[in-house]
Amino acid sequence: MVPFFVQFKCKLGQSYAVANALAEAEIASEIYSTAGDYDLLAKFYVDNATDIGHFVNEKVQVIPGIQDTHTIITFKAFGVK
Repeated sequence: MVPFFVQFKCKLGQSYAVANALAEAEIASEIYSTAGDYDLLAKFYVDNATDIGHFVNEKVQVIPGIQDTHTIITFKAFGVK
């Protein structure tokens, strides 16, 4: 499995609706509210053969209330055995 993160800018007043929609879709392993430039941060896992760009485009960005996303692809988790 390949982990990656997506930061979300939500339309005004839509952060909780977006977080709930992500949770109900059961596609994110963790969802956090955040302060700063983005409203939410979610962690996803996909199979090695899954195209992350297509996954984000087809499963994530279609959720109503999302204004913008920023995808972060990671390479190594430190301190994990």
